[in-house]
Amino acid sequence: MSKNKLEKFAQMATFANVVQPAELMVKDFVYKGKWSGDFFHNTNDITLELGCGKGEYTVALSQACPSRNFIGVDIKGARIWNGAKKALDAGIKNAGFLRTRIDMIDNFFGEGEVSEIWITFPDPQPKKQNKRLTSAHFLNLYRKFLKQGAVINLKTDSRLLHFYTLELLKANGIEPLAHTDDLYGSPLLDETLSIKTYYENTFLLQGKKITYLKFIVDIGKEIVEIPKFELIE
Repeated sequence: MSKNKLEKFAQMATFANVVQPAELMVKDFVYKGKWSGDFFHNTNDITLELGCGKGEYTVALSQACPSRNFIGVDIKGARIWNGAKKALDAGIKNAGFLRTRIDMIDNFFGEGEVSEIWITFPDPQPKKQNKRLTSAHFLNLYRKFLKQGAVINLKTDSRLLHFYTLELLKANGIEPLAHTDDLYGSPLLDETLSIKTYYENTFLLQGKKITYLKFIVDIGKEIVEIPKFELIE
């Protein structure tokens, strides 16, 4: 491990806005069901950014929406350091970061605790459908801690992931609230969707189109996976 990473890890251990559980499989996590009151010290709704990377969306959303709490989740500590440091330096009180794997996410949030999810430029997992962050497996994990009516946002450069998710929703009788396969050429673009991550800027420079999908899952109805999905263009 590089000296720079070691220094970042040492600094993060002192950051009040970063939670790094010693165990991933903890059953009674200290903030589970209590994030707003015990971590943020308010009663505001919670938004998660899953696979937050450097935390660009977490920080930008927290600045745009001071009446909500935002938590960036990622397993890469050296990446989280960037967003956490920026939030601390800016005095942002409604942004926090949780270092854990997304497949363990239901260990850390209580029933009905989360009001919104952002999934920004995740690994599309072209060969492992059940590992996609919008697969039936993951959507069913999210159902365990989402409020009824909670919105899930997917922003990605991967047409495979975008159209796979659309097909999964269709198979489960879920009508998207909004979707486009060319965000920057659509009327959906607004201040929130204009936030750009490091990866998004890279993809745009490569001439790739950015897609966006917004939907709600019924927390009382299990999501069923579809057969192997292949994108035909």
